Amino acid sequence: MHSDFAIRVRQNFGFLTAVVLFCIVYVLYHVAHPKGFSSAVLIQNSNEVFTLAMVAMAQTVPVLMAGLDLSVGALMTMVDCFASYLLIGAAGGTPLNIDVIGIQLSLGTLPGGVPGLLLGIVMCLGIGTLGGLMNGIVVVYGRIQPIIATLATGAIYIGIALHLRPQPGGKIDDDLNWALTNSLGDFASTVHIFDDGAASWFAPLAWIPTPFLLLALIALIVWVPFKRSVAGRTVYAIGSAEGAAYMSGLAIDRAKLLAFTLGGFLAGCGGVFLAIQTSSGNADIPQAGAYTLNSIASVVIGGTSLLGGTGGAVGSIFGALILRVISFFFRVFDIAPLLQPLFEGIILLAAVSIGALRVLRVKNTLELFR
Repeated sequence: MHSDFAIRVRQNFGFLTAVVLFCIVYVLYHVAHPKGFSSAVLIQNSNEVFTLAMVAMAQTVPVLMAGLDLSVGALMTMVDCFASYLLIGAAGGTPLNIDVIGIQLSLGTLPGGVPGLLLGIVMCLGIGTLGGLMNGIVVVYGRIQPIIATLATGAIYIGIALHLRPQPGGKIDDDLNWALTNSLGDFASTVHIFDDGAASWFAPLAWIPTPFLLLALIALIVWVPFKRSVAGRTVYAIGSAEGAAYMSGLAIDRAKLLAFTLGGFLAGCGGVFLAIQTSSGNADIPQAGAYTLNSIASVVIGGTSLLGGTGGAVGSIFGALILRVISFFFRVFDIAPLLQPLFEGIILLAAVSIGALRVLRVKNTLELFR
């Protein structure tokens, strides 16, 4: 029993390190925060971390296959721009018009109210999923390394985003914004459920941030089933030894397609929420690049090996949490913007180094590649 526990700890050392590190820095953050631990602070924190957590989860899947997806930030930005058109929630419906080389095409009208918003969200997530599928098709059938293929597709996605939103703009339904960026109590009162959030049994849960619940649900409903599926296990096998996985008869191409498609869906979730949070769309190229780089950092901090085969999306969520808490510290201690990259780099280096301590105990160099 003890040996099994020790083995599990060694196998998940990076993930456990991320969890412990997050708990430490988050407690210190609340101790230093003027308002302490409060629902308002928790809601603000969850809003700021959700999109990065989604993009980090999207990045995790190709990293598990020993690849990198450089398009996650661009794909998230493209979906963000689409959402700024599709989630207006106008009572009379939202017309779907597209400009193709100066030619105006009408694709119909989204219904008004809640049905139109739900359909708009589904369309945005579908766009993200299709973008991920395109990445997979280029990688699998084009026989191109993921880092190169996604560099090219990322440029396409950011180009579409710029076409949609040359300038920041758009509008998101006010009720949708309020419901998804506040507490569960605010969500219940907005959508008129649980006696508008006043039900006695619901009161102990009303303070929980809605983005936190959404993040947990996506991890449980999307990531966990995928990880336990045949395709998910094949993804891990590809990262460990693609040649051996192929010789074992595993469906390599199908697993890669599903993996990149899942990554696109998760990036789409991040894009939809970013649009809802900001109530607009913005084809911000530096922002897209920052999300991509931070997603890679989150994956590494969360205990997933860039060599593939080990780790998981839940660890990447904690990696994203750690990155965001670091930025929260900058606000609390009023650190000059010019010094923030310096401190962030030092902290990230320390965090990654903690996760790599096992290398110092390796006696056989071949174990580094397991």
